[in-house]
Amino acid sequence: MKELFPDLLRAIVTDVMLILLLWTMAMPKYKSRTVYIIATVVLLAANLSANAYFYLSKDYTRVFYTDLTMLLVIGIVMKPLFTDKIMQWCFSYITMLNIHAAIVFVSYTLSRFFPDPKYGHTFLRLILFSIVIFVFRKWVSKPYRKVLDNWHIYIFPIIALFACFMGYFFGGDIKHTLISNYVQLFLLILLGLSVYVTIIHSLKTITTQYEMREENQSIQAEREFLQLAADGMSERLKLMEEVSVQNSRTAHDRRHFNNVLLELLEHGHTGEAAALLQSQNQAVPKMNRVYCENPAVNAAVSHYAGIAEQSGIHTEITLDIPAVLEVDALELSMVVANLMENAINACVKLTDNKAPYIRFTCRSVGRLLLEMENPCDGGIELDENGCPASKGEGHGIGSKSVAAFAKKYDGELLYAIENGVFRVRLLV
Repeated sequence: MKELFPDLLRAIVTDVMLILLLWTMAMPKYKSRTVYIIATVVLLAANLSANAYFYLSKDYTRVFYTDLTMLLVIGIVMKPLFTDKIMQWCFSYITMLNIHAAIVFVSYTLSRFFPDPKYGHTFLRLILFSIVIFVFRKWVSKPYRKVLDNWHIYIFPIIALFACFMGYFFGGDIKHTLISNYVQLFLLILLGLSVYVTIIHSLKTITTQYEMREENQSIQAEREFLQLAADGMSERLKLMEEVSVQNSRTAHDRRHFNNVLLELLEHGHTGEAAALLQSQNQAVPKMNRVYCENPAVNAAVSHYAGIAEQSGIHTEITLDIPAVLEVDALELSMVVANLMENAINACVKLTDNKAPYIRFTCRSVGRLLLEMENPCDGGIELDENGCPASKGEGHGIGSKSVAAFAKKYDGELLYAIENGVFRVRLLV
Protein backbone atom coordinates (compact mmCIF):
# COMPACT_ATOMS: atom_id res chain seq x y z
CA MET A 1 0.00 0.00 0.00
CA LYS A 2 2.91 2.30 0.77
CA GLU A 3 4.31 1.80 -2.73
CA LEU A 4 0.86 2.47 -4.23
CA PHE A 5 0.31 5.74 -2.33
CA PRO A 6 2.35 8.09 -4.68
CA ASP A 7 0.44 6.82 -7.71
CA LEU A 8 -2.94 7.16 -5.97
CA LEU A 9 -2.04 10.65 -4.76
CA ARG A 10 -1.01 11.70 -8.27
CA ALA A 11 -4.23 10.28 -9.70
CA ILE A 12 -6.38 12.07 -7.10
CA VAL A 13 -4.62 15.41 -7.68
CA THR A 14 -4.85 15.05 -11.45
CA ASP A 15 -8.56 14.12 -11.50
CA VAL A 16 -9.57 16.86 -9.07
CA MET A 17 -7.61 19.52 -10.94
CA LEU A 18 -9.04 18.39 -14.29
CA ILE A 19 -12.60 18.72 -12.99
CA LEU A 20 -11.80 22.14 -11.48
CA LEU A 21 -10.37 23.20 -14.85
CA LEU A 22 -13.54 21.98 -16.55
CA TRP A 23 -15.68 23.98 -14.09
CA THR A 24 -13.62 27.04 -14.98
CA MET A 25 -13.99 26.67 -18.74
CA ALA A 26 -17.65 25.58 -18.92
CA MET A 27 -20.81 27.19 -17.46
CA PRO A 28 -22.24 25.22 -14.50
CA LYS A 29 -26.01 24.70 -14.60
CA TYR A 30 -26.59 24.50 -10.83
CA LYS A 31 -25.67 27.02 -8.16
CA SER A 32 -25.20 24.41 -5.44
CA ARG A 33 -21.67 23.04 -5.25
CA THR A 34 -22.89 19.88 -3.56
CA VAL A 35 -23.96 18.41 -6.90
CA TYR A 36 -20.52 18.93 -8.40
CA ILE A 37 -18.70 17.67 -5.30
CA ILE A 38 -20.74 14.45 -5.34
CA ALA A 39 -20.09 14.04 -9.08
CA THR A 40 -16.36 14.58 -8.51
CA VAL A 41 -16.21 11.99 -5.72
CA VAL A 42 -18.08 9.41 -7.81
CA LEU A 43 -15.92 9.95 -10.87
CA LEU A 44 -12.75 9.95 -8.78
CA ALA A 45 -13.69 6.64 -7.16
CA ALA A 46 -14.50 5.11 -10.53
CA ASN A 47 -11.20 6.24 -12.07
CA LEU A 48 -9.10 5.01 -9.15
CA SER A 49 -10.90 1.68 -9.18
CA ALA A 50 -10.26 1.30 -12.90
CA ASN A 51 -6.54 2.10 -12.51
CA ALA A 52 -5.82 0.25 -9.25
CA TYR A 53 -4.73 -2.99 -10.94
CA PHE A 54 -2.36 -1.26 -13.35
CA TYR A 55 -0.84 0.81 -10.51
CA LEU A 56 -0.04 -2.44 -8.68
CA SER A 57 1.65 -3.84 -11.77
CA LYS A 58 3.40 -0.51 -12.55
CA ASP A 59 2.00 -0.68 -16.08
CA TYR A 60 1.76 3.09 -16.66
CA THR A 61 1.03 2.65 -20.36
CA ARG A 62 -2.21 0.87 -19.45
CA VAL A 63 -2.85 3.55 -16.84
CA PHE A 64 -2.65 6.17 -19.59
CA TYR A 65 -5.10 4.28 -21.84
CA THR A 66 -7.49 3.77 -18.92
CA ASP A 67 -7.25 7.45 -17.95
CA LEU A 68 -8.02 8.50 -21.51
CA THR A 69 -11.05 6.20 -21.62
CA MET A 70 -12.27 7.48 -18.26
CA LEU A 71 -11.84 11.07 -19.42
CA LEU A 72 -14.12 10.37 -22.38
CA VAL A 73 -16.67 8.81 -20.01
CA ILE A 74 -16.39 11.83 -17.69
CA GLY A 75 -17.05 14.13 -20.62
CA ILE A 76 -20.29 12.32 -21.45
CA VAL A 77 -21.45 11.92 -17.84
CA MET A 78 -20.79 15.52 -16.77
CA LYS A 79 -22.28 17.28 -19.82
CA PRO A 80 -25.82 17.50 -18.26
CA LEU A 81 -24.33 19.44 -15.32
CA PHE A 82 -23.34 22.36 -17.59
CA THR A 83 -25.32 24.77 -19.78
CA ASP A 84 -22.89 24.86 -22.71
CA LYS A 85 -24.15 23.64 -26.08
CA ILE A 86 -22.83 20.30 -27.26
CA MET A 87 -20.17 21.72 -29.60
CA GLN A 88 -19.08 24.32 -27.05
CA TRP A 89 -18.73 21.49 -24.54
CA CYS A 90 -16.67 19.46 -27.03
CA PHE A 91 -14.42 22.47 -27.66
CA SER A 92 -13.80 22.93 -23.92
CA TYR A 93 -13.26 19.22 -23.41
CA ILE A 94 -10.71 18.91 -26.19
CA THR A 95 -8.96 21.99 -24.77
CA MET A 96 -8.89 20.34 -21.34
CA LEU A 97 -7.38 17.18 -22.87
CA ASN A 98 -4.71 19.24 -24.63
CA ILE A 99 -3.82 20.97 -21.36
CA HIS A 100 -3.79 17.61 -19.58
CA ALA A 101 -1.41 16.08 -22.14
CA ALA A 102 0.96 19.08 -21.95
CA ILE A 103 1.03 19.09 -18.14
CA VAL A 104 1.58 15.31 -17.98
CA PHE A 105 4.64 15.61 -20.21
CA VAL A 106 6.10 18.72 -18.53
CA SER A 107 5.57 17.38 -15.00
CA TYR A 108 7.08 13.99 -15.91
CA THR A 109 10.12 15.56 -17.56
CA LEU A 110 10.84 18.09 -14.79
CA SER A 111 10.11 15.66 -11.91
CA ARG A 112 13.44 13.93 -12.60
CA PHE A 113 15.18 16.95 -11.08
CA PHE A 114 13.39 16.40 -7.72
CA PRO A 115 14.90 14.26 -4.93
CA ASP A 116 11.84 11.99 -5.10
CA PRO A 117 10.48 12.06 -8.69
CA LYS A 118 7.18 10.34 -7.76
CA TYR A 119 6.11 13.11 -5.37
CA GLY A 120 7.78 15.73 -7.55
CA HIS A 121 5.58 14.59 -10.42
CA THR A 122 2.43 15.09 -8.30
CA PHE A 123 3.63 18.45 -6.94
CA LEU A 124 4.37 19.77 -10.44
CA ARG A 125 0.93 18.72 -11.70
CA LEU A 126 -0.72 20.52 -8.80
CA ILE A 127 1.30 23.69 -9.45
CA LEU A 128 0.87 23.67 -13.24
CA PHE A 129 -2.89 23.00 -13.10
CA SER A 130 -3.28 25.73 -10.46
CA ILE A 131 -1.43 28.23 -12.64
CA VAL A 132 -3.59 27.38 -15.66
CA ILE A 133 -6.83 27.71 -13.64
CA PHE A 134 -5.70 31.01 -12.09
CA VAL A 135 -4.68 32.50 -15.44
CA PHE A 136 -7.91 31.31 -17.02
CA ARG A 137 -10.10 32.85 -14.33
CA LYS A 138 -8.10 36.07 -14.14
CA TRP A 139 -7.56 36.95 -17.79
CA VAL A 140 -8.86 34.34 -20.23
CA SER A 141 -12.40 33.50 -19.09
CA LYS A 142 -14.25 36.38 -20.77
CA PRO A 143 -12.58 36.19 -24.22
CA TYR A 144 -12.78 32.40 -24.04
CA ARG A 145 -16.60 32.60 -23.89
CA LYS A 146 -16.50 34.54 -27.17
CA VAL A 147 -14.25 31.83 -28.63
CA LEU A 148 -16.89 29.25 -27.68
CA ASP A 149 -19.54 31.33 -29.46
CA ASN A 150 -17.40 31.00 -32.61
CA TRP A 151 -16.31 27.40 -32.03
CA HIS A 152 -16.90 26.44 -35.68
CA ILE A 153 -14.04 28.73 -36.73
CA TYR A 154 -11.46 27.58 -34.17
CA ILE A 155 -12.23 23.92 -33.47
CA PHE A 156 -10.12 22.43 -36.27
CA PRO A 157 -6.72 23.71 -35.00
CA ILE A 158 -7.33 22.34 -31.50
CA ILE A 159 -8.49 18.97 -32.88
CA ALA A 160 -5.29 18.82 -34.95
CA LEU A 161 -3.26 19.70 -31.84
CA PHE A 162 -4.97 16.94 -29.85
CA ALA A 163 -4.28 14.45 -32.67
CA CYS A 164 -0.58 15.39 -32.61
CA PHE A 165 -0.40 14.81 -28.84
CA MET A 166 -2.13 11.43 -29.16
CA GLY A 167 0.22 10.50 -31.99
CA TYR A 168 3.13 10.69 -29.54
CA PHE A 169 1.40 9.10 -26.56
CA PHE A 170 -0.01 6.13 -28.43
CA GLY A 171 2.18 3.23 -29.49
CA GLY A 172 4.84 1.72 -27.28
CA ASP A 173 5.79 2.26 -23.67
CA ILE A 174 4.59 5.61 -22.33
CA LYS A 175 7.78 6.28 -20.34
CA HIS A 176 9.99 5.57 -23.30
CA THR A 177 7.80 7.80 -25.52
CA LEU A 178 8.06 10.73 -23.11
CA ILE A 179 11.84 10.39 -22.75
CA SER A 180 12.74 9.80 -26.38
CA ASN A 181 10.48 12.52 -27.81
CA TYR A 182 10.92 15.26 -25.23
CA VAL A 183 12.24 17.81 -27.76
CA GLN A 184 9.35 17.26 -30.16
CA LEU A 185 6.84 17.36 -27.30
CA PHE A 186 8.23 20.62 -25.95
CA LEU A 187 7.96 22.14 -29.42
CA LEU A 188 4.43 20.80 -29.75
CA ILE A 189 3.47 22.39 -26.41
CA LEU A 190 4.88 25.72 -27.60
CA LEU A 191 2.92 25.35 -30.82
CA GLY A 192 -0.26 24.56 -28.89
CA LEU A 193 0.25 27.55 -26.62
CA SER A 194 0.74 29.80 -29.64
CA VAL A 195 -2.44 28.40 -31.24
CA TYR A 196 -4.60 29.25 -28.21
CA VAL A 197 -2.97 32.64 -27.69
CA THR A 198 -3.49 33.46 -31.37
CA ILE A 199 -7.14 32.36 -31.26
CA ILE A 200 -7.98 34.46 -28.20
CA HIS A 201 -5.89 37.45 -29.28
CA SER A 202 -7.30 37.48 -32.82
CA LEU A 203 -10.88 37.27 -31.59
CA LYS A 204 -10.21 39.99 -29.03
CA THR A 205 -8.70 42.22 -31.72
CA ILE A 206 -11.59 41.59 -34.11
CA THR A 207 -14.10 42.32 -31.33
CA THR A 208 -12.30 45.54 -30.42
CA GLN A 209 -12.24 46.66 -34.05
CA TYR A 210 -15.95 45.85 -34.42
CA GLU A 211 -16.80 47.82 -31.27
CA MET A 212 -14.70 50.76 -32.51
CA ARG A 213 -16.47 50.61 -35.89
CA GLU A 214 -19.85 50.61 -34.13
CA GLU A 215 -18.77 53.52 -31.95
CA ASN A 216 -17.53 55.47 -34.99
CA GLN A 217 -20.82 54.88 -36.78
CA SER A 218 -22.69 56.03 -33.70
CA ILE A 219 -20.53 59.15 -33.45
CA GLN A 220 -21.05 59.84 -37.17
CA ALA A 221 -24.82 59.45 -36.78
CA GLU A 222 -24.81 61.80 -33.78
CA ARG A 223 -22.67 64.30 -35.72
CA GLU A 224 -25.15 64.23 -38.61
CA PHE A 225 -28.01 64.57 -36.17
CA LEU A 226 -26.37 67.57 -34.51
CA GLN A 227 -25.66 69.09 -37.92
CA LEU A 228 -29.30 68.63 -38.82
CA ALA A 229 -30.28 70.18 -35.50
CA ALA A 230 -27.99 73.13 -36.18
CA ASP A 231 -29.51 73.58 -39.65
CA GLY A 232 -32.99 73.40 -38.18
CA MET A 233 -32.10 75.90 -35.49
CA SER A 234 -30.62 78.21 -38.14
CA GLU A 235 -33.88 78.08 -40.09
CA ARG A 236 -35.87 78.75 -36.94
CA LEU A 237 -33.68 81.74 -36.08
CA LYS A 238 -34.22 83.06 -39.58
CA LEU A 239 -37.97 82.66 -39.20
CA MET A 240 -37.85 84.32 -35.79
CA GLU A 241 -35.98 87.25 -37.33
CA GLU A 242 -38.59 87.55 -40.07
CA VAL A 243 -41.37 87.38 -37.49
CA SER A 244 -39.62 90.03 -35.42
CA VAL A 245 -39.36 92.36 -38.43
CA GLN A 246 -42.99 91.69 -39.28
CA ASN A 247 -44.04 92.39 -35.68
CA SER A 248 -42.14 95.68 -35.73
CA ARG A 249 -43.84 96.64 -38.97
CA THR A 250 -47.22 95.59 -37.57
CA ALA A 251 -46.64 97.62 -34.39
CA HIS A 252 -45.69 100.63 -36.48
CA ASP A 253 -48.81 100.24 -38.65
CA ARG A 254 -50.95 99.66 -35.54
CA ARG A 255 -49.78 102.93 -34.07
CA HIS A 256 -50.78 104.83 -37.20
CA PHE A 257 -54.09 102.95 -37.32
CA ASN A 258 -54.85 103.86 -33.71
CA ASN A 259 -54.05 107.51 -34.36
CA VAL A 260 -56.39 107.60 -37.38
CA LEU A 261 -59.13 105.77 -35.44
CA LEU A 262 -58.76 108.16 -32.50
CA GLU A 263 -58.94 111.18 -34.81
CA LEU A 264 -62.18 109.91 -36.41
CA LEU A 265 -63.80 109.25 -33.07
CA GLU A 266 -62.81 112.68 -31.69
CA HIS A 267 -64.55 114.36 -34.66
CA GLY A 268 -67.66 112.17 -34.35
CA HIS A 269 -67.12 110.19 -37.56
CA THR A 270 -68.28 106.90 -36.04
CA GLY A 271 -69.36 105.39 -39.34
CA GLU A 272 -65.94 105.85 -40.87
CA ALA A 273 -64.38 104.43 -37.67
CA ALA A 274 -66.58 101.31 -37.80
CA ALA A 275 -65.73 100.76 -41.48
CA LEU A 276 -62.03 101.10 -40.67
CA LEU A 277 -62.28 98.49 -37.88
CA GLN A 278 -64.17 96.12 -40.14
CA SER A 279 -61.56 96.34 -42.87
CA GLN A 280 -58.83 95.79 -40.28
CA ASN A 281 -60.50 92.57 -39.01
CA GLN A 282 -60.69 91.22 -42.55
CA ALA A 283 -56.98 91.84 -43.02
CA VAL A 284 -55.95 89.86 -39.92
CA PRO A 285 -54.45 86.52 -41.02
CA LYS A 286 -55.97 83.29 -39.80
CA MET A 287 -54.35 81.67 -36.77
CA ASN A 288 -52.29 78.54 -37.35
CA ARG A 289 -54.04 75.30 -36.52
CA VAL A 290 -53.14 73.54 -33.28
CA TYR A 291 -52.29 69.91 -34.05
CA CYS A 292 -51.04 68.86 -30.60
CA GLU A 293 -50.28 70.20 -27.15
CA ASN A 294 -46.51 70.18 -27.56
CA PRO A 295 -45.40 73.61 -28.90
CA ALA A 296 -42.18 72.45 -30.60
CA VAL A 297 -43.80 69.54 -32.43
CA ASN A 298 -46.86 71.63 -33.28
CA ALA A 299 -44.64 74.32 -34.83
CA ALA A 300 -42.87 71.73 -37.02
CA VAL A 301 -46.14 70.11 -38.09
CA SER A 302 -47.76 73.49 -38.84
CA HIS A 303 -44.80 74.58 -40.95
CA TYR A 304 -44.66 71.46 -43.12
CA ALA A 305 -48.43 71.05 -43.28
CA GLY A 306 -48.53 74.54 -44.79
CA ILE A 307 -45.87 73.58 -47.34
CA ALA A 308 -47.84 70.43 -48.20
CA GLU A 309 -51.06 72.35 -48.74
CA GLN A 310 -49.28 74.90 -50.92
CA SER A 311 -47.95 71.97 -53.00
CA GLY A 312 -51.44 70.57 -53.46
CA ILE A 313 -50.87 67.63 -51.10
CA HIS A 314 -53.85 66.53 -49.03
CA THR A 315 -52.98 66.08 -45.33
CA GLU A 316 -54.67 64.00 -42.65
CA ILE A 317 -53.04 64.77 -39.33
CA THR A 318 -54.25 63.37 -35.99
CA LEU A 319 -51.79 63.81 -33.15
CA ASP A 320 -51.95 62.97 -29.46
CA ILE A 321 -48.65 64.40 -28.24
CA PRO A 322 -48.66 65.86 -24.71
CA ALA A 323 -46.92 69.08 -23.78
CA VAL A 324 -44.50 67.28 -21.43
CA LEU A 325 -42.53 64.42 -22.99
CA GLU A 326 -40.03 61.85 -21.76
CA VAL A 327 -37.93 62.55 -24.86
CA ASP A 328 -36.43 65.88 -25.88
CA ALA A 329 -39.23 67.89 -27.55
CA LEU A 330 -36.88 69.71 -29.92
CA GLU A 331 -35.31 66.44 -31.09
CA LEU A 332 -38.77 64.95 -31.62
CA SER A 333 -39.85 68.02 -33.58
CA MET A 334 -36.83 67.56 -35.87
CA VAL A 335 -37.74 63.91 -36.39
CA VAL A 336 -41.27 64.96 -37.32
CA ALA A 337 -39.85 67.65 -39.63
CA ASN A 338 -37.62 65.07 -41.35
CA LEU A 339 -40.47 62.60 -41.82
CA MET A 340 -42.86 65.23 -43.17
CA GLU A 341 -40.22 66.73 -45.45
CA ASN A 342 -39.40 63.28 -46.87
CA ALA A 343 -43.13 62.60 -47.37
CA ILE A 344 -43.59 65.92 -49.18
CA ASN A 345 -40.60 65.25 -51.44
CA ALA A 346 -41.97 61.78 -52.27
CA CYS A 347 -45.39 63.21 -53.13
CA VAL A 348 -43.89 65.94 -55.30
CA LYS A 349 -41.90 63.33 -57.26
CA LEU A 350 -44.96 61.21 -58.10
CA THR A 351 -44.97 60.58 -61.85
CA ASP A 352 -48.21 58.56 -62.24
CA ASN A 353 -51.78 59.59 -61.54
CA LYS A 354 -51.67 58.83 -57.83
CA ALA A 355 -53.32 61.42 -55.61
CA PRO A 356 -50.65 62.88 -53.31
CA TYR A 357 -51.47 62.72 -49.61
CA ILE A 358 -49.79 62.58 -46.22
CA ARG A 359 -51.44 60.67 -43.37
CA PHE A 360 -49.74 61.39 -40.07
CA THR A 361 -51.01 59.94 -36.79
CA CYS A 362 -49.60 59.70 -33.30
CA ARG A 363 -51.00 57.96 -30.23
CA SER A 364 -49.75 58.34 -26.68
CA VAL A 365 -50.04 55.01 -24.85
CA GLY A 366 -47.34 55.39 -22.23
CA ARG A 367 -45.00 55.64 -25.21
CA LEU A 368 -45.44 57.58 -28.43
CA LEU A 369 -46.43 55.64 -31.54
CA LEU A 370 -45.95 57.73 -34.69
CA GLU A 371 -47.00 56.60 -38.16
CA MET A 372 -46.42 58.47 -41.41
CA GLU A 373 -47.91 57.28 -44.69
CA ASN A 374 -47.64 58.63 -48.23
CA PRO A 375 -47.71 57.31 -51.81
CA CYS A 376 -44.39 56.83 -53.58
CA ASP A 377 -43.05 55.84 -56.96
CA GLY A 378 -40.93 52.78 -57.69
CA GLY A 379 -37.61 54.53 -57.12
CA ILE A 380 -37.61 54.16 -53.34
CA GLU A 381 -35.89 51.05 -51.94
CA LEU A 382 -34.94 49.76 -48.52
CA ASP A 383 -31.39 48.67 -47.69
CA GLU A 384 -30.33 45.52 -45.85
CA ASN A 385 -31.12 47.19 -42.51
CA GLY A 386 -34.68 47.98 -43.57
CA CYS A 387 -34.03 51.72 -43.93
CA PRO A 388 -34.50 53.88 -47.03
CA ALA A 389 -31.45 53.48 -49.26
CA SER A 390 -29.62 56.77 -49.75
CA LYS A 391 -28.80 57.66 -53.36
CA GLY A 392 -25.75 59.83 -53.66
CA GLU A 393 -23.75 61.85 -51.19
CA GLY A 394 -25.78 64.20 -49.02
CA HIS A 395 -28.96 62.13 -49.32
CA GLY A 396 -30.46 60.04 -46.56
CA ILE A 397 -29.25 62.29 -43.74
CA GLY A 398 -32.81 62.81 -42.54
CA SER A 399 -33.41 59.06 -42.30
CA LYS A 400 -30.12 58.62 -40.43
CA SER A 401 -31.19 61.37 -38.03
CA VAL A 402 -34.47 59.56 -37.35
CA ALA A 403 -32.55 56.29 -36.81
CA ALA A 404 -30.15 58.03 -34.41
CA PHE A 405 -33.11 59.41 -32.45
CA ALA A 406 -34.71 55.95 -32.22
CA LYS A 407 -31.43 54.40 -31.07
CA LYS A 408 -30.82 57.12 -28.48
CA TYR A 409 -34.17 56.52 -26.80
CA ASP A 410 -34.18 52.73 -27.31
CA GLY A 411 -37.10 53.03 -29.71
CA GLU A 412 -38.37 50.85 -32.53
CA LEU A 413 -38.22 52.14 -36.11
CA LEU A 414 -39.86 50.30 -38.99
CA TYR A 415 -40.06 51.24 -42.67
CA ALA A 416 -42.31 49.45 -45.15
CA ILE A 417 -43.17 49.83 -48.85
CA GLU A 418 -46.29 48.03 -50.04
CA ASN A 419 -48.44 48.56 -53.14
CA GLY A 420 -46.87 51.92 -53.87
CA VAL A 421 -47.40 53.21 -50.31
CA PHE A 422 -44.48 54.22 -48.10
CA ARG A 423 -45.05 53.82 -44.38
CA VAL A 424 -42.83 54.51 -41.37
CA ARG A 425 -43.61 53.68 -37.76
CA LEU A 426 -41.68 54.95 -34.76
CA LEU A 427 -42.26 53.82 -31.18
CA VAL A 428 -40.43 55.77 -28.46
